[in-house]
Parts: sequence; C-alpha cells; structure tokens
Amino acid sequence: MQDPNEDTEWNDILRKKGILPPKEVPKDDEEEELALQQQSVVKTYKDMTLEELEDNEDEFGEDDEAAIEMYKQRRLAEWKATQMKNIFGEMVEISGQDYIKEVNEAGDGIWVVLHLYKPGIPLCTLINQHLSSLARKFPQTKFLKSISTTCIANYPDRNLPTVFVYLGGEMKAQYIGPLVFGGMNLKVDELEWRLSESGAVKTDLEENPKKQIEDKLMSSIRSSLPSGRSSDSDDDD
Repeated sequence: MQDPNEDTEWNDILRKKGILPPKEVPKDDEEEELALQQQSVVKTYKDMTLEELEDNEDEFGEDDEAAIEMYKQRRLAEWKATQMKNIFGEMVEISGQDYIKEVNEAGDGIWVVLHLYKPGIPLCTLINQHLSSLARKFPQTKFLKSISTTCIANYPDRNLPTVFVYLGGEMKAQYIGPLVFGGMNLKVDELEWRLSESGAVKTDLEENPKKQIEDKLMSSIRSSLPSGRSSDSDDDD
C-alpha cells in the first residue's frame, strides 16, 4: 500500500481532492515553523517605538506579554540614553551662521534660550553671568548667546538685552529691552522664574522672587508709617 505521506505527484492530487488527509508535518518541522512565526512577531516588536508598543498592547496575546515588556524596557532605556545626550550645561557663543543649526534644528523637545547682546552694555554682561549660572543648573536646556548684529543685521542697541526662548525651533517667548528685565537690580532667581514661566526651565522656586521683594518693601513702608492708634491719640490731643 502506498504511503499517504509520501511526497509524490499522485498523492498531491489526491490531497487536493480531499481523498487523502493533509500531509503530516514532522515534529521537528512544526517546531521550526513555530520558531519562525515567533521570530516574525518579535521582529514587529523591534520595529515599534515605545508609544506604538503601548498603543498595540491589546493586539497581542498573553504569550507575547513577556516579549512586549522586554522591548518596552529596551525602548525606555534607549529613550533615557537619548535624553542623557541632550545635556548641555554651559552657555555657548554662536554666530549668525550657527543660528539655523543651533536654534531651528536643535531637535524635538529641546528648549533653547538665546541671548542677543553687545559687549560694553552692563545689563547684557549681567544677564550673560546669570544665564551661565542657569545653564549649569538646568543642563537639559540649551543656553546660547550671540552678538546681536551677527544674528540680525542692524539690530538696534535700544532693544538690548534681548532673550528669545524656543522649543523645537519655534519661538515661545521673547524678552526685549532693559525695562523688561528691571535694570541692573535683576537677580539670577528672578531671571530663572521668568524663564520658567515660558517653560524653558523647570524651577524649584515656589513663587516669583520679585513678589517677595515687593512684599518686603511694602511691609517696610507700612512699618515706617504711624499706627492708626497713635494717629487717633494725636487727633484727640
């Protein structure tokens, strides 16, 4: 009797007509096919971002959960490594030629603080000092400075100092002229607060330091004024 599992043209014809049962696959071949299928599924994990893995979690079976979790952790580690590369930690001088690369093409999610200044302007010098300090405190933010006219031709000195804040190459805030900064009395934590309002830095200050100074000033003024009681007694006299 002819073996129904034998690879012959006649057996293939009989299988197609349903006379013979499908050919039995050897166990080793079944395991190899299953392994190939698993490799194919794993390959889809490898091609996915962390967000895609989370979005498609429901599409995979319970047997895939371990692989998904493994690749999630790998994607998370890769993301953290990328974030570590985005550490700056100092203020860098740029020219107009560097502007597109350093500002417009800084990268997604990268905050950039650019100070346009000129040497010899005291407030510009003060702000450069403050920004250098903040660059060390907030290394995830890119701090840049540039002589104003090298970035913008004929930029008027009356607009200095000027600080532009960008995210992903788009301007998010601008601070132009000495009045905006409050003159030479500007403190580094006041500038930090101002930048935090734009989103450029994540400050640990609980409130605007300028408000604290104003509150202290008002308190000092009130304490120097005669009390209501003493005024009343004076009136009685």
